Amino acid sequence: MKILRSLLLAICLVMASSSAAQILPDPAEPASAPADVYGRETPRGTVTGLLQALASQDYARAAHFFNLPAGEDGEAEAELARRLQDALDSGGTLLPFAALSDDPFGRVDDALPPDRERVGALGSDESAAPILLARNEGAEGAPIWGISQDTIEELRELPPVAATREEAQESQPITVAGAPLVDWILLVGIAGGSFLLLWLMSSVILVFLRRVVADPERSAIYRFVCAALPPLSLFLAVVTFQMSVGTIDASIVARQVLLRYIGIVAWLALAWFALRLVDAIARVTAARMERHERRQAVSIIALLRRSAKVILLAIALVAILDTFGLDVTTGIAALGIGGIALALGAQKTVENLVGSVTVIADRPVQVGDFCRVGEVVGTVEDIGMRSTRIRTNERTLVTIPNGDFSSQKIENYAARDRFLFNPTIGVEYGISPAKLQEGVKIIEQVLLEHDLVENEGARARLAEFADSSLDIEVWSYITVTDFAESRLIRQELLFAIFEKLEEAGLSIAYPTQKVHLVRSEDGD
Repeated sequence: MKILRSLLLAICLVMASSSAAQILPDPAEPASAPADVYGRETPRGTVTGLLQALASQDYARAAHFFNLPAGEDGEAEAELARRLQDALDSGGTLLPFAALSDDPFGRVDDALPPDRERVGALGSDESAAPILLARNEGAEGAPIWGISQDTIEELRELPPVAATREEAQESQPITVAGAPLVDWILLVGIAGGSFLLLWLMSSVILVFLRRVVADPERSAIYRFVCAALPPLSLFLAVVTFQMSVGTIDASIVARQVLLRYIGIVAWLALAWFALRLVDAIARVTAARMERHERRQAVSIIALLRRSAKVILLAIALVAILDTFGLDVTTGIAALGIGGIALALGAQKTVENLVGSVTVIADRPVQVGDFCRVGEVVGTVEDIGMRSTRIRTNERTLVTIPNGDFSSQKIENYAARDRFLFNPTIGVEYGISPAKLQEGVKIIEQVLLEHDLVENEGARARLAEFADSSLDIEVWSYITVTDFAESRLIRQELLFAIFEKLEEAGLSIAYPTQKVHLVRSEDGD
């Protein structure tokens, strides 16, 4: 849900910034030339406008996308548009929307003259004549792209299509969005059938691997294949459709629309594939780190996994917006200004992100550590991008923003390599110095005889003459790292000390007071 909210916020920012960049002119630049009413400033705009005119069978409008000499007959212009549509419907091809140049000067790396652009072919075989656009100057020097004279000459050599048009009008096919309904059904059926076939093949592969692999739940290979096959099936179906669509005898309008928007499906499939692969890699790596008890690495893996997901979703978002024709470059540039404004309004969020990096890099605690952070005592359950969650001894879950977490005093109990055993044992007054010295030796001997007490530095010393007891201070270390085990050993040591002192006739003191009554001389 956090990633989804971030994605929606990014969409809103890109659209808002892009709109602002389009509405507000740059005062440092002169006013731009008026846009061409037919959208012919780029090869992409010319092909898009031409297809819209052909879809609505507005051949008079379609004629404006041809570079015809002045004074050409209107009927002849419309006939050229009809011939072009029939040639494209009969096996001709156009480049997909994403492959068309959106630069006013076209591509410079296509081995064509600077004022020429190849956007398709009049047939599906290699010998088919290319469809070329030529660049001319429009009003106030603005570039205008249109069908070149070379392509127009190729269209003039094609047979007239009047008879074909009359037959088409007599049959009256049902059209949807400028293309026959049967063509839409055919193309969608091919795309859906390709995905269904590839999905069934992937399911068979997964079933086979599940039977072959000894432990599928712990097998890294099975996890990767299980994560990759479903989205990969969708992506391969898109690739198969794109490779075969040029050989299908269907309306160019339907083909180009599906080729344009099936690119969105391809980007979604790639994003889906990448997200599942990131999750699979993170799970396998985290499981391996947990087996080696490297708990801090688990936190780093979780942070990297979330960061990778955000980056992948951002890339997919930019690609999808470009498919819809939005000016992604302008939007991304405008995000620089929007990002500054957003950062000013989200200082705490930025502070928490920096705090999370500090916690991960400095490693004061790891997931699973028992610690004290300020007044909170508990076990660290998760170190996220924004906050750290601690499970207290009362089983409540405390969430601390990482900005506050990294600035507080942190006491990590799990990092102890041993536990201090430092009780003060008081024996009763009224014993001889020799007996007291014997008691000190007894306590020290108990420490030295225990296997889990560090001998170096272990000692018992008379500390002071207290109000109600002779206090013996004990100083030693219990050589275990588990808290529960240390408490058990502490209990064993106290029992042993108590037992040895009782055997030696030394009693543990408790608070007592002696009251001396003095009789006065008058007998009162």
